[in-house]
This record gives sequence, structure tokens and C-alpha cells, in this order.
Amino acid sequence: MKKLLSITAAALSLALLLAVTAGCKKNGKKEADTVRVCEVTHSVFYAPQYAAINLGYFADEGIDLTLTTAEGTDKVMSTVLSNNAEIGFAGPEASIYVYNEGKADSTQIFALLTQRDGSFLVARKPDPNFTWKKIRGKSVLPGRKGGVPYMTLQYVIRKNGLDPAKDVKLDDSIQFALMATAFANGTGDYVTLFEPTASMLEAQGKGSIVASIGKESGKISYTGYFAKKSFIERNPVLIEKFTRAVYRGQLWVASHSPEEIAKTIAPSFPAADVNLLTTVAKRYKNIGVWSPDPVLRKEEFALLQTVMSQAGELKQNVPYDKIVNTQFAEKVIQEVR
Repeated sequence: MKKLLSITAAALSLALLLAVTAGCKKNGKKEADTVRVCEVTHSVFYAPQYAAINLGYFADEGIDLTLTTAEGTDKVMSTVLSNNAEIGFAGPEASIYVYNEGKADSTQIFALLTQRDGSFLVARKPDPNFTWKKIRGKSVLPGRKGGVPYMTLQYVIRKNGLDPAKDVKLDDSIQFALMATAFANGTGDYVTLFEPTASMLEAQGKGSIVASIGKESGKISYTGYFAKKSFIERNPVLIEKFTRAVYRGQLWVASHSPEEIAKTIAPSFPAADVNLLTTVAKRYKNIGVWSPDPVLRKEEFALLQTVMSQAGELKQNVPYDKIVNTQFAEKVIQEVR
């Protein structure tokens, strides 16, 4: 009987050990949650994200992040809707389009990363006296029609007294990822580019930055993280941890110098020189492109819909609370107050 009790006790101990260690790695740490994130493009514009990755903030939250680049907001949304990524990182306009299409399981934006347009207008030669009147009658490569960069450019053109439909030729025939190459090869008089592409083109002597579109446009809900509503409802803890890592990246970037930012994100940009990354980080920091926290605010969302309406791309306005979920962002902010 004692032998049977001993065997039973041993079996129970083994079962308990297996239960405890089932979710652990050999080094004693819990298995990480694998999260696939599809980003719209790879740019220093998203420095807080790369800082959070390289500083281990996602790893601290038990997240094994896999990052892919789609080169286009529409492609990011397709990747999320087809379940080839859990989280999309792109402009909120994609979620607005999907909601207006009446999709049952539409996406919700739960964290904002950038609050201004991050693209720059690049001319063929330096122009220290540039004014927007100079693009009258010129050809500009603006990106994909219906995308936020394209629509924000139109908004800025209107702010400066020109009609983007009549006074400027917006050539959207070039794919987003190929615009820098097309411009370098002679297509267009101006091109809008994100960093570090704009500065790299400038360093090669093939163009010169003459204006910041984000500085001209003002604050707007520009780039954020979204997921299917059903995924968020099933994984609230994961979404909270993800948002916390993003917020830590935002706080770190806000409190560190362009030189420190450049060194930290450098592993994410192996083809870029650290000095160039420093220049880019300083430029973005001065403009104030990075949101100080992950909350997508109503007024910035309203401006986005105004920009979309003026561009003729919005059938009807979407209620803020239908596609914006701030509960996770607000919670992680409260934790550090």
C-alpha cells in the first residue's frame, strides 16, 4: 500500500511539474506569444517602433514579434483580413474604408504611433526659397491614390492656394516602393518620400528636400496599429501588452537625443549610415511627427476624415468609437502616471 501511495505521489508530482513547465522554455522563461505585424513601409518615421523592438520592450512583454513590410496600406489591410498577420500598422484610412464597406468583422485602431505626415517634398535641385506656388504646372509623384500621403499632399496644396486637380499634375502611376528610383531616373519634377529614402536620395545628389508635408498639414491621425475586432476581443491581454511596449518606445524616443535614437534603431536600417539616421531623427523630432502616447484623439481623427472628404475618397464619415479603441492606450498611460 505504501509503495502504491509513493508511486501515486510521484506521478502527481510529475504531472504537476509538467503542468508548470509546459508553458516554459528551458531557461525558465514563459513561452512568448508570437505576433505577426505587417507594416506599411520601413521608415525612420516609425522610430518608436524600432526602438521598442531593439530595446527589448516587446520581449519584456512576452511578445515574439515578427515584422514584415507590405509597401502599401491596402496591402497591409489585405494581409490582416486574410489572417496572414494579427496586427496591421498603417494609416487609419484603411479601417475607415473597410468599415464603410460593411464588413462584419472590421478592424479597430488601438494604438497611434505618428501624429503628422512623415513625407518630404523632394525637388531635383536645392531650393532654399521654395514656396508651394512653385509646383504650379509641375509633375509630382505623390504615392497611391486614396492613401493618406496622397490625400495629405492634396490638403497641403489646397492650403497654399492651389487646386491639386487643375494646377498640379499628380502622377500616381508609379508604385509607392518605386517612386525614389523613378524620380532618380528622370520621372517627375518633384516626389514625396519618407525617411531615410529622402535623405539617401539627397546624399546621392539626385534630389533635394525642400518642404515637410507634415509640418504644413498639422496634427492628423497618421499611422497606427489595428487588428480585427474579433481578435482584439479574444486577446485583450495581448493587445494591452503590445500597446505597453509601443508606449515605452514612444516615451524613450521623446526623452532621448537624435544621436541616441539613431544608434538604437540602426540595427533596423543596416543600409543606412548612423550619421544619416541622426539627421533624419533630428528632422522628425523637430517637426513633432511622433505621438507622445498611443491614444488616437477625436480631433486628429476628424481632420483625417476632412482630408479624405476633400480628396473625394470618403463616402460617409465613420463614427469615432466604431473603429477607434482607446481602452488599452488609456490603461497603459495610467500605469506610469
